[in-house]
Amino acid sequence: MEHWDLRTLDVQPHQPQILHSSRGESRTIAIHLPAGEELQEHEVHERAHLVVVDGEVEVGGVTGGPGFAAIFDPKERHEVRATQEARLLLILAPWPGDGHPGARD
Repeated sequence: MEHWDLRTLDVQPHQPQILHSSRGESRTIAIHLPAGEELQEHEVHERAHLVVVDGEVEVGGVTGGPGFAAIFDPKERHEVRATQEARLLLILAPWPGDGHPGARD
């Protein structure tokens, strides 16, 4: 078992921290997003599960604080803006997704 306290994990802004990555399964990433900053509109090849651990974000016109979760389909475009300093947990599955440059064997 691996475990973390996501509220106290030392994750620096602009330096997402990969907590776990298992090819063919998933990748888990901790993100520190300062207030007023955003993950600009983007898409990923995987299904993305986003959980707010601390702070507050706006996603698709919906605002959510600790405990807020959103799931995006593969290649679904979205942006995430921190309305307050936020700690996020991002899970991408399966990792890497179809079409991802790292998916080539």
